[in-house]
Amino acid sequence: MRIAVHEVSKGKKGHALPTTSLEIETGHARFVLAETELRPTVLGLIATGRMRPDSGRVTIDGTRNDRDLRRRMALVDAPEVSDPHPGVTLAAVVGEELMFAGLPATPLHARRWLEQIGFAELASQPIGTIKPSVRVRVMAELAVLRDDVEGFVLVSPDRHGGRPEGWWRIASEFADRGFAVLVIVGGSAAAVIEQLPEALETDYPSNATVPVRPLADITGSTTVIDADPDPVDPVVEEEPVAEPVEAPTPDPPVADPVEAATPDNVPSRASGTDDTATAHPTPTETETETETENGAER
Repeated sequence: MRIAVHEVSKGKKGHALPTTSLEIETGHARFVLAETELRPTVLGLIATGRMRPDSGRVTIDGTRNDRDLRRRMALVDAPEVSDPHPGVTLAAVVGEELMFAGLPATPLHARRWLEQIGFAELASQPIGTIKPSVRVRVMAELAVLRDDVEGFVLVSPDRHGGRPEGWWRIASEFADRGFAVLVIVGGSAAAVIEQLPEALETDYPSNATVPVRPLADITGSTTVIDADPDPVDPVVEEEPVAEPVEAPTPDPPVADPVEAATPDNVPSRASGTDDTATAHPTPTETETETETENGAER
Protein backbone atom coordinates (compact mmCIF):
# COMPACT_ATOMS: atom_id res chain seq x y z
CA MET A 1 0.00 0.00 0.00
CA ARG A 2 1.23 3.45 -0.90
CA ILE A 3 -0.52 6.64 0.15
CA ALA A 4 0.47 9.94 -1.45
CA VAL A 5 -0.56 13.24 0.08
CA HIS A 6 0.10 15.71 -2.72
CA GLU A 7 0.10 19.46 -2.05
CA VAL A 8 -2.94 19.44 0.22
CA SER A 9 -4.04 22.46 2.23
CA LYS A 10 -7.00 23.41 4.38
CA GLY A 11 -8.60 26.69 5.33
CA LYS A 12 -8.42 30.17 3.90
CA LYS A 13 -4.86 30.80 2.73
CA GLY A 14 -3.89 27.49 4.33
CA HIS A 15 -4.41 28.67 7.91
CA ALA A 16 -5.70 25.29 9.09
CA LEU A 17 -3.02 23.41 7.14
CA PRO A 18 -0.43 24.96 4.83
CA THR A 19 0.45 23.21 1.57
CA THR A 20 1.78 19.78 2.52
CA SER A 21 3.11 16.75 0.67
CA LEU A 22 4.21 13.37 2.01
CA GLU A 23 4.05 9.63 1.38
CA ILE A 24 3.19 6.64 3.56
CA GLU A 25 4.23 3.11 2.58
CA THR A 26 3.68 -0.40 3.86
CA GLY A 27 6.57 -1.52 6.05
CA HIS A 28 7.81 1.99 6.79
CA ALA A 29 7.45 4.34 9.73
CA ARG A 30 7.59 8.00 8.79
CA PHE A 31 7.32 11.11 10.91
CA VAL A 32 6.17 14.49 9.72
CA LEU A 33 6.41 17.87 11.37
CA ALA A 34 3.18 19.77 12.02
CA GLU A 35 2.72 22.21 14.87
CA THR A 36 0.01 24.27 16.55
CA GLU A 37 -3.00 22.72 18.27
CA LEU A 38 -5.09 22.31 15.11
CA ARG A 39 -2.78 21.30 12.27
CA PRO A 40 -1.72 17.81 13.42
CA THR A 41 -5.34 16.67 13.67
CA VAL A 42 -6.26 18.25 10.33
CA LEU A 43 -3.33 16.55 8.63
CA GLY A 44 -4.23 13.22 10.24
CA LEU A 45 -7.85 13.49 9.07
CA ILE A 46 -6.82 14.32 5.52
CA ALA A 47 -4.14 11.61 5.33
CA THR A 48 -6.65 8.95 6.38
CA GLY A 49 -9.45 10.08 4.05
CA ARG A 50 -11.64 11.50 6.81
CA MET A 51 -11.48 15.11 5.67
CA ARG A 52 -11.30 16.58 2.18
CA PRO A 53 -8.57 19.13 1.59
CA ASP A 54 -9.39 22.48 0.04
CA SER A 55 -6.59 21.98 -2.44
CA GLY A 56 -4.43 19.06 -3.55
CA ARG A 57 -5.31 15.38 -3.42
CA VAL A 58 -4.70 12.14 -1.51
CA THR A 59 -4.34 8.87 -3.39
CA ILE A 60 -4.03 5.26 -2.29
CA ASP A 61 -2.12 3.01 -4.65
CA GLY A 62 -2.37 5.65 -7.35
CA THR A 63 -6.14 6.22 -7.20
CA ARG A 64 -8.33 8.59 -5.25
CA ASN A 65 -10.67 6.56 -3.07
CA ASP A 66 -11.49 8.10 0.30
CA ARG A 67 -13.69 5.19 1.38
CA ASP A 68 -10.95 2.66 0.78
CA LEU A 69 -8.45 4.95 2.49
CA ARG A 70 -10.64 5.23 5.60
CA ARG A 71 -11.08 1.48 5.72
CA ARG A 72 -7.39 0.66 5.46
CA MET A 73 -5.88 3.49 7.51
CA ALA A 74 -6.74 4.09 11.18
CA LEU A 75 -6.52 7.47 12.90
CA VAL A 76 -4.96 6.98 16.34
CA ASP A 77 -5.24 9.31 19.34
CA ALA A 78 -6.11 12.45 17.38
CA PRO A 79 -7.08 15.29 19.77
CA GLU A 80 -10.82 16.02 19.86
CA VAL A 81 -11.46 13.30 17.26
CA SER A 82 -10.28 9.85 18.32
CA ASP A 83 -8.53 10.38 21.65
CA PRO A 84 -10.27 8.94 24.72
CA HIS A 85 -11.32 11.11 27.63
CA PRO A 86 -8.46 11.23 30.14
CA GLY A 87 -10.70 10.12 33.02
CA VAL A 88 -11.87 6.89 31.34
CA THR A 89 -10.20 3.73 32.62
CA LEU A 90 -7.88 1.82 30.35
CA ALA A 91 -10.18 -1.21 30.49
CA ALA A 92 -13.11 0.91 29.28
CA VAL A 93 -11.06 2.25 26.37
CA VAL A 94 -10.05 -1.29 25.42
CA GLY A 95 -13.64 -2.52 25.65
CA GLU A 96 -14.87 0.18 23.26
CA GLU A 97 -12.17 -0.55 20.69
CA LEU A 98 -12.80 -4.29 20.92
CA MET A 99 -16.43 -3.58 20.09
CA PHE A 100 -15.46 -1.52 17.01
CA ALA A 101 -13.25 -4.40 15.91
CA GLY A 102 -16.19 -6.79 16.15
CA LEU A 103 -14.73 -8.70 19.11
CA PRO A 104 -16.24 -9.56 22.52
CA ALA A 105 -16.10 -6.34 24.53
CA THR A 106 -17.10 -7.14 28.10
CA PRO A 107 -14.95 -5.83 30.99
CA LEU A 108 -13.62 -9.36 31.41
CA HIS A 109 -12.58 -9.54 27.76
CA ALA A 110 -10.93 -6.14 28.06
CA ARG A 111 -8.89 -7.26 31.07
CA ARG A 112 -7.87 -10.47 29.34
CA TRP A 113 -6.75 -8.54 26.29
CA LEU A 114 -4.66 -6.22 28.46
CA GLU A 115 -3.16 -9.26 30.15
CA GLN A 116 -2.11 -10.63 26.77
CA ILE A 117 -0.07 -7.55 25.98
CA GLY A 118 1.35 -7.24 29.50
CA PHE A 119 -0.67 -4.40 31.03
CA ALA A 120 -3.31 -6.15 33.11
CA GLU A 121 -2.30 -4.21 36.23
CA LEU A 122 -3.27 -0.95 34.53
CA ALA A 123 -6.84 -1.95 33.69
CA SER A 124 -8.51 0.25 36.32
CA GLN A 125 -6.16 3.20 35.86
CA PRO A 126 -7.43 6.32 34.00
CA ILE A 127 -5.84 6.48 30.59
CA GLY A 128 -4.84 10.08 31.26
CA THR A 129 -2.34 8.78 33.82
CA ILE A 130 -0.79 6.07 31.63
CA LYS A 131 2.84 6.45 30.54
CA PRO A 132 3.08 7.84 26.98
CA SER A 133 4.87 4.79 25.57
CA VAL A 134 2.29 2.42 27.12
CA ARG A 135 -0.54 4.58 25.78
CA VAL A 136 0.89 4.45 22.26
CA ARG A 137 1.39 0.69 22.50
CA VAL A 138 -2.19 0.05 23.64
CA MET A 139 -3.83 2.47 21.19
CA ALA A 140 -1.84 1.16 18.23
CA GLU A 141 -2.51 -2.49 19.11
CA LEU A 142 -6.22 -1.72 19.33
CA ALA A 143 -6.20 0.10 16.00
CA VAL A 144 -4.75 -2.84 14.04
CA LEU A 145 -7.27 -5.31 15.50
CA ARG A 146 -9.67 -4.46 12.68
CA ASP A 147 -9.30 -6.87 9.80
CA ASP A 148 -8.99 -4.28 7.02
CA VAL A 149 -6.51 -1.95 8.72
CA GLU A 150 -3.09 -1.93 7.04
CA GLY A 151 -1.64 1.14 8.70
CA PHE A 152 -2.34 4.08 10.94
CA VAL A 153 -1.60 7.73 11.55
CA LEU A 154 -0.56 8.52 15.12
CA VAL A 155 -1.26 12.15 16.00
CA SER A 156 0.93 14.17 18.37
CA PRO A 157 2.13 11.51 20.82
CA ASP A 158 4.65 14.06 22.10
CA ARG A 159 1.82 16.08 23.68
CA HIS A 160 1.68 13.49 26.47
CA GLY A 161 5.32 14.02 27.44
CA GLY A 162 7.86 11.27 27.91
CA ARG A 163 10.86 10.48 25.75
CA PRO A 164 10.22 10.39 21.97
CA GLU A 165 12.50 7.35 21.62
CA GLY A 166 9.95 5.18 23.44
CA TRP A 167 6.92 5.68 21.23
CA TRP A 168 8.95 6.13 18.04
CA ARG A 169 10.49 2.67 18.45
CA ILE A 170 7.00 1.26 18.96
CA ALA A 171 5.94 2.88 15.66
CA SER A 172 9.01 1.37 13.97
CA GLU A 173 8.10 -2.03 15.39
CA PHE A 174 4.66 -1.84 13.76
CA ALA A 175 6.35 -1.00 10.46
CA ASP A 176 8.49 -4.12 10.85
CA ARG A 177 5.26 -6.07 11.32
CA GLY A 178 4.12 -4.89 7.88
CA PHE A 179 2.04 -1.82 8.67
CA ALA A 180 2.28 1.66 7.12
CA VAL A 181 2.87 4.16 9.92
CA LEU A 182 2.86 7.93 9.95
CA VAL A 183 3.59 9.82 13.17
CA ILE A 184 2.76 13.53 13.30
CA VAL A 185 5.02 15.33 15.76
CA GLY A 186 6.18 18.76 16.88
CA GLY A 187 9.59 20.29 16.34
CA SER A 188 11.24 19.15 19.57
CA ALA A 189 10.25 15.51 19.08
CA ALA A 190 11.29 15.62 15.42
CA ALA A 191 14.75 16.88 16.38
CA VAL A 192 15.18 13.91 18.73
CA ILE A 193 13.91 11.30 16.28
CA GLU A 194 16.24 12.59 13.56
CA GLN A 195 19.20 11.55 15.68
CA LEU A 196 18.03 7.97 16.25
CA PRO A 197 19.85 5.29 14.21
CA GLU A 198 16.60 3.65 13.10
CA ALA A 199 14.99 6.88 11.89
CA LEU A 200 14.33 6.79 8.16
CA GLU A 201 15.19 9.65 5.86
CA THR A 202 12.15 11.89 5.84
CA ASP A 203 11.11 14.76 3.61
CA TYR A 204 9.41 17.45 5.66
CA PRO A 205 6.13 18.78 4.32
CA SER A 206 6.56 21.82 2.14
CA ASN A 207 5.74 25.04 3.99
CA ALA A 208 4.06 23.17 6.85
CA THR A 209 6.30 24.64 9.52
CA VAL A 210 9.74 26.10 9.88
CA PRO A 211 12.58 23.61 9.34
CA VAL A 212 13.68 21.59 12.33
CA ARG A 213 16.76 23.12 13.86
CA PRO A 214 18.42 23.12 17.28
CA LEU A 215 16.89 25.56 19.71
CA ALA A 216 18.97 28.71 19.87
CA ASP A 217 20.46 29.66 23.23
CA ILE A 218 18.69 32.59 24.85
CA THR A 219 21.37 35.26 25.21
CA GLY A 220 21.41 39.00 25.63
CA SER A 221 20.50 39.11 29.31
CA THR A 222 24.17 39.66 30.15
CA THR A 223 24.17 42.80 28.05
CA VAL A 224 21.23 44.14 29.99
CA ILE A 225 22.86 43.32 33.30
CA ASP A 226 26.12 45.02 32.26
CA ALA A 227 24.27 48.13 31.21
CA ASP A 228 22.36 48.50 34.45
CA PRO A 229 25.24 49.76 36.65
CA ASP A 230 26.11 52.60 34.24
CA PRO A 231 23.17 54.85 35.04
CA VAL A 232 23.53 54.07 38.75
CA ASP A 233 27.06 55.47 39.10
CA PRO A 234 26.22 59.11 38.27
CA VAL A 235 23.40 59.05 40.81
CA VAL A 236 25.80 57.97 43.57
CA GLU A 237 28.26 60.68 42.58
CA GLU A 238 25.63 63.41 42.61
CA GLU A 239 24.78 62.95 46.28
CA PRO A 240 28.07 64.45 47.59
CA VAL A 241 27.62 67.37 45.19
CA ALA A 242 24.69 68.49 47.32
CA GLU A 243 27.15 69.57 50.07
CA PRO A 244 26.22 73.30 49.96
CA VAL A 245 23.74 72.34 52.70
CA GLU A 246 26.69 71.61 55.02
CA ALA A 247 28.07 75.16 54.65
CA PRO A 248 25.01 77.31 55.41
CA THR A 249 25.03 80.76 53.91
CA PRO A 250 23.22 82.53 56.81
CA ASP A 251 26.54 82.76 58.76
CA PRO A 252 27.98 85.83 56.96
CA PRO A 253 24.97 88.06 57.76
CA VAL A 254 25.22 87.12 61.46
CA ALA A 255 28.87 88.06 61.44
CA ASP A 256 28.26 91.63 60.27
CA PRO A 257 27.39 93.13 63.71
CA VAL A 258 30.62 91.83 65.25
CA GLU A 259 33.11 94.44 64.13
CA ALA A 260 35.83 94.38 66.79
CA ALA A 261 36.43 90.72 67.47
CA THR A 262 39.87 89.83 68.76
CA PRO A 263 41.79 87.47 66.45
CA ASP A 264 43.79 86.00 69.35
CA ASN A 265 41.43 83.05 69.73
CA VAL A 266 41.48 81.97 66.00
CA PRO A 267 43.65 78.78 66.57
CA SER A 268 41.04 77.35 68.98
CA ARG A 269 38.60 76.45 66.04
CA ALA A 270 40.95 75.42 63.26
CA SER A 271 38.56 72.81 61.84
CA GLY A 272 35.76 75.39 61.62
CA THR A 273 38.09 77.69 59.77
CA ASP A 274 38.96 75.01 57.22
CA ASP A 275 35.30 74.20 56.46
CA THR A 276 34.39 77.83 56.03
CA ALA A 277 37.39 78.48 53.85
CA THR A 278 36.18 75.84 51.40
CA ALA A 279 32.86 77.61 50.95
CA HIS A 280 34.28 81.19 51.07
CA PRO A 281 37.86 81.30 49.80
CA THR A 282 38.31 85.09 50.39
CA PRO A 283 40.66 85.64 53.41
CA THR A 284 38.67 88.60 54.74
CA GLU A 285 35.48 86.57 54.89
CA THR A 286 37.28 83.74 56.68
CA GLU A 287 38.48 86.00 59.44
CA THR A 288 35.01 87.42 59.93
CA GLU A 289 33.47 83.96 60.18
CA THR A 290 36.02 82.84 62.72
CA GLU A 291 35.39 85.86 64.86
CA THR A 292 31.68 85.13 64.70
CA GLU A 293 32.12 81.60 65.90
CA ASN A 294 34.39 82.74 68.73
CA GLY A 295 31.92 85.37 69.69
CA ALA A 296 29.17 82.74 69.78
CA GLU A 297 31.24 80.56 72.11
CA ARG A 298 31.60 83.41 74.47
